[in-house]
Amino acid sequence: MTYRCLLQMVLLLCLSTTALSRSYSLLRFQQGRSLEVCQNLLWQLPSTPQHCLEFRMDFQMPEEMKQAQQFRKEDAVLVMYEMLQHIFNILTRDFSSTGWSDTIIEHLLEELYGQMNRLEPIRKEIMQKQNSTMGDTTDLHLRKYYFNLVQYLESKEYNRCAWTVVQVQLLRNFSFLKSLTGYLRN
Repeated sequence: MTYRCLLQMVLLLCLSTTALSRSYSLLRFQQGRSLEVCQNLLWQLPSTPQHCLEFRMDFQMPEEMKQAQQFRKEDAVLVMYEMLQHIFNILTRDFSSTGWSDTIIEHLLEELYGQMNRLEPIRKEIMQKQNSTMGDTTDLHLRKYYFNLVQYLESKEYNRCAWTVVQVQLLRNFSFLKSLTGYLRN
C-alpha cells in the first residue's frame, strides 16, 4: 500500500515538474534561485588566489558568452543546458587536492542536476521542433572552452591551484548563466 502511494506521488511530481517547466517565467525563477545557490556554494569552497597567480590562464571564453543579448529564449535554454552539463562533468573530477568539502560539492552537483532536469523537457521540445537559431558554432565554441578547462586540470594533475583557476572560471560561468535566465520569459 505504501509503495503504491509512493509510486503515485513520484509520478505526480514528475508530471507536475514537466508541466511547470513549460512555463518560461517559472523556469526563470527556478533557475535564477538555483544558480544563486550554486554560486554561493562555489564561493564557500576554499581557494588560494594569491598563491596561484602564476597558474592563471586565458581560456578564451566564447564570444557568445560575452554577448548574451543575441539569444532567444530557446537558444538560452540550449546554451544553459550545455553549460550546466559541462560544469557538472568538471565537478565530478578529482578535487581531492583542494581540501574542498564533499558535502558542498554534493549539494552543488544536486543543484546542477536539478537545473538540468528542469531544462530537459523544454530542451527536448526545442530539439524536436528544431526551434533554435543557435548554430553549431556556438555549441562547438562551448565544447572547446570546457575541453580546455578539463585539459588544464589534467595537465596540472588536478592540483589545488589549477582548481582555484577553474573555480574562478566557473564563477564567471554562473554569472553568465544568471544573465541568460533573463531571456526565459513567456
